[in-house]
Amino acid sequence: MASAVSKIKLSPSRDIPFNKLVLSQSNVRRVKAGISIDQLAESIAQRTLLQSLSVRAVVDADGQETGMFEVPAGGRRYRALELLVKQKRMAKTQPVPCVVRDGGIAEDDSLAENDERVGLHPLDQFRAFQSLRDGGMSEEEIAARHFVTPAVVKQRLRLASVSPKLHEVYADDGMTLEQLMAFSVTADQARQEQVWDNVSRSQLDEPYQIRRMLTENTVRASDRRAQFIGLDAYEQAGGAVMRDLFEHDDGGWLRDVLLLDRLVTEKLKAEAETLAAEGWKWISVALNFPYDHTSGLRELDGEPADLTDEERATIDALKTESDKLEADYQDADELPDEVDQRLGEIEIALSAFETRPMIYDPADIARAGVFVSIDDEGALSVDRGYVRPEDEAPVVVDSEAESAVDGEPADGEETQGSVPRTVITVGGAPVEPEDDEDDAIKPLPDRLITELTAHRTLALRDALAGNPAVAFAAVLHNFVLATFYRFATSNGCLEIAVRSPTLPPQAPGLNDTASAKAIDIRHDGWKVRLPKEEGELWDALIAFDAAEQSSLFAHCASFGVNALYEPANRYNVGRVSAHGVRHRLDQADVLARAVGLDMAAAGWTTSVDNYLGRVTKPRILEAVREAKGESSAQLIDHLKKGDMAREAERLLEGTGWLPEPLRLAETDAASDAATSEAEALPEFLADDDEVEADTDEDHPHVAAAE
Repeated sequence: MASAVSKIKLSPSRDIPFNKLVLSQSNVRRVKAGISIDQLAESIAQRTLLQSLSVRAVVDADGQETGMFEVPAGGRRYRALELLVKQKRMAKTQPVPCVVRDGGIAEDDSLAENDERVGLHPLDQFRAFQSLRDGGMSEEEIAARHFVTPAVVKQRLRLASVSPKLHEVYADDGMTLEQLMAFSVTADQARQEQVWDNVSRSQLDEPYQIRRMLTENTVRASDRRAQFIGLDAYEQAGGAVMRDLFEHDDGGWLRDVLLLDRLVTEKLKAEAETLAAEGWKWISVALNFPYDHTSGLRELDGEPADLTDEERATIDALKTESDKLEADYQDADELPDEVDQRLGEIEIALSAFETRPMIYDPADIARAGVFVSIDDEGALSVDRGYVRPEDEAPVVVDSEAESAVDGEPADGEETQGSVPRTVITVGGAPVEPEDDEDDAIKPLPDRLITELTAHRTLALRDALAGNPAVAFAAVLHNFVLATFYRFATSNGCLEIAVRSPTLPPQAPGLNDTASAKAIDIRHDGWKVRLPKEEGELWDALIAFDAAEQSSLFAHCASFGVNALYEPANRYNVGRVSAHGVRHRLDQADVLARAVGLDMAAAGWTTSVDNYLGRVTKPRILEAVREAKGESSAQLIDHLKKGDMAREAERLLEGTGWLPEPLRLAETDAASDAATSEAEALPEFLADDDEVEADTDEDHPHVAAAE
C-alpha cells in the first residue's frame, strides 16, 4: 500500500506590536533599489501595509524566547513603519501582520523572498494606469500616489492607448518597447495596425521608420508654414497636432495639411491687403516663388528711411555694449552662455536697423509691384519694388506728351476717377499625377529631364563663375564657332549675348539650392560695386584690376549657361531640334568636366520630391540597386509606390547616387582606355566585356537621354 503524501504546513501568522520587532542582521538586501523609504512610508499611510513581515522569535542564550521578534525578510517595510512611528503618525504599539517562521535559515528566507518577487510587466502597468484614469483619478493624482512624475504617467497612458492587437504582439515579445513607443505617435489604431503589418513583413521595422510611416501625410511643426501661422492659431481653427512623448519631436506634426495651407494663404492675403494701402499696382502672393522670378523686371532704387534721433542713440548704445562685452571676454576660451546670448540679441537688433524699409517715389510705386511669401525661418518675406516691362513709363515723343512722363496725365487727359485698386494674385503649385505601376523601365519623362537639367544648369553656372580661366576659354570657343564656322549647328551650351535661359519654375527646390544661393550672393556683391548709371560703367570696369575683371567676366558668362533638355513639341518645333539639344548637352558635359562639376558635391540629394516620387517603381529599384546593391533593392521591392520611394530616399542618403541626366558623361579617352584594357585580358574575359559594353549601349537610360 502506497504511503500517504505529506501535507504542507504553512507558517502561522499573528499580529505583533511594532515595538516588539527589531531589524535582523540576516537580511540579504544591502544595496538600495526601488522607491525610497519615505515613499514606501507614504504608500503605507495611504493604503496600510499590503504585505506581511516575515519574522523569527529572538531567543536568549538558553534558547528561550524573549518576546521580541527579528525581521529577516521585509526590512524596507520595517524601516517605513519605523519612520511613521518617528513621525508620530503611527503608535509604537500598533499591531503589525507577521508570518512567524521557526525553521530553516533566516538568510535563505530573505534571499528567497527577493528571488521570488517578479516585477510587473510594463504592459500591465500601462493598463493599470489607464484603469485608474478611467476610475476618475487625474494624471497628477496617479503620479503622486505611485511616486512618478506626471510626464511618466502621460507616457504610460499614451502606450495604453495603442491598438490592443499590438499590445498582444508586445506581450508575446513580438516587438520591442521602443517600437511600441513609436506607434504611440498617432491615436489612429487602424493606421497603427496597417503600418505594423507592413513593417513586420518588410523588416524595415526600426522605430524611426515606424514614426516616419505614421507621420508621412503630416507637416512638421518646424515647417515654415506652421511657423508662419503658429500652432495656437492652427489648433484654434480645429487642427490636430500629433506629439511624440518619448523622443524630441521638434514641436510635433500637424495632421490637417489642407487646413494649414488655407490658414497660410489667408494670412498671406491679409498681409498683402495691408501692403496694398501703400499704393502698389500689383502684389503677387505665393508660399515660395520659383528661382529667377524677378528676371525681366526692373528693380526700383529706393532710399533707406531716415533714422530718428532715438534710433541713432539706440544703435550707439548697442554698439557700445557689444564692444565692451567683446573687450571684457577677449581672452576667454569660451563665452558664458548669458554673454553669448546677449551678443546674439544685439546683433539681431542692429540688423533690424540695417534692413529698415526703403522709401520709393510715389510715381514708381503706382507702376510697380511686390512679392509676398514666407522665408526659410517661417517669417513674412516682403520684396518690394519691381516694374514689369508693360508697366514702364511711356517714352516722351513731343512736348505735348511731356506731362505724361512718370505717370502724370497730359493736357486734356482724364484725371477724374479713383486710384486703381491693387491687383493681388495668389500662386499655386500644380499637382503631379501618379505614375503607372507597370514593371517596364520606361524612359524618364521629358518634363522630369528638363527639371533635372535645370538643377545641373544652375550648378554649372555656379561652377563656371568660380573658374575664370575656363569661362574665358568657353566664351572664346563660342566666338570662334560663330566667326570661323558659319554653318555650325549650334554655338554649344554657352549662350553669349548674354541671354539667361528661363529655368522651369516647377522644378522642386530649385530656389533653395546651394548653387542658387551662391549665385545670388555673388550677384548682389557685384551689384553694389557697379554704378547705377550705365554711362558710368566703362570707367568703373577700367578701374578694376585684372583679377576683378576676370572674376566679373566669369560671373557674367555663367548666366549664359544653358544645359537644359528641351523636348520637341508644337511650341518650340523649328526653334530647337533634337540634334541641337543633343549638341548642347554634349557641350555641357565638356564644360562640366572642365570645371570639375560634381552634382552630389554641389548639394544634390536624390529625394521623393525631386526624383523618386516622379518615376516608376522599376526606376526606383534600379536606383537603389546601382547605389546599394541587389540585396537593398530586394528589401523594398514588395512595397507600394509611395512607401518604396520614401525608403529608397533613406537608402540612397549619403551614397552620392545621381539620376542619369545629372551624371558626367564618360569621355572617349576613358572608353579607349577600357577598350585597350579589354584587349590585354584573356579572350574569354574580353568577350564578356564586349557583351557588357554592347548592353550598356542599349541601356534604357541612354534611350531616355536621346
